[in-house]
Amino acid sequence: MARTTPQEPLPSAGVEGDHPLYRRIASELLGELRDGTIPPGERLPGERQLAEHFGVSRETVRQALEVLRRDGLVSTDRRGSHAVLPVSPVEPPSALAFPVGSGGPGDLDRATVTWETPPPGHAEALGLAPRRPTLVHRYESAAADGNGRRTAVSSFSAVALAEVEELARYRYRADGTASAQLRRAYDWMRQAGLTLHHRDSITPLPDTPSVRVTRLVHDQFSRPLEITDLVVDAQQDALVYEFTVPAAG
Repeated sequence: MARTTPQEPLPSAGVEGDHPLYRRIASELLGELRDGTIPPGERLPGERQLAEHFGVSRETVRQALEVLRRDGLVSTDRRGSHAVLPVSPVEPPSALAFPVGSGGPGDLDRATVTWETPPPGHAEALGLAPRRPTLVHRYESAAADGNGRRTAVSSFSAVALAEVEELARYRYRADGTASAQLRRAYDWMRQAGLTLHHRDSITPLPDTPSVRVTRLVHDQFSRPLEITDLVVDAQQDALVYEFTVPAAG
C-alpha cells in the first residue's frame, strides 16, 4: 500500500513509552480498518466516542485521525470521517455463515448492533446474569423482489467479547443506527484460537408458514459464544444446510 510521507511531526498529546500517544491510537484505528471492524466507506464514530473508547482526550483522537488522513486511510467531509482503506480480496465464504440464514449476493440486507439486555432465553443460554447487557446483533434480509424475508437476532457471550477483539470493538459503536456487518464473526472466533461447535434447531411457528431456526455456538471448552434466533418465511424461502465430512486420516 502506497503511503504519503507525513509533512512534519504532530505535537504529542501524551507519550507512552517512546511513542506519542496519538500514534498508538492511530495504530489501533488502523487495525480496525484493516480487519473490517470499520468497513471501507463507513463513517467513523465521532471524536467524543473515540476518546471515550480509547480513554484519551479528543485532541489526541484528532491528532490520530490526522495521521490516518495524511496516509490516505481516512477522509473527512461535512458528514464526518470515513474509512477509505482499499478493500481486501474477498475470501471464500465459510460453510458456517454469520448470522445463520444470511442472504446471498443480490439480497437486500440490513444489520445493526446494540448494547442491551439480550432477548428472553438468550441470557440463560449464554450464561449471563439476568438483565446484564451484552452485544446484540439484528439482521434483516430479503430478495430484491421483497420475497424470502428473514430476520435474525444474535447475542454474544461475555467469553466471546473478552477473547475476540474484533467483536469487543463494536461495543462503542453499538447504538443501533450504524451498519454493522459481522459476516466474519466466526472467522474472528477461529483466529482467536476458538474451535466452534454449533447446534441448530428448527421449530415451526404456530399459525404461520414461518419457522424459527435457533443456533447455539460453543467453543472447545463447552463455553457458549453466541446464540441466534432466525425467523424465515418457509413458503418463500428454503433452508440449505451444508456439511463437510473430514477426510479419512
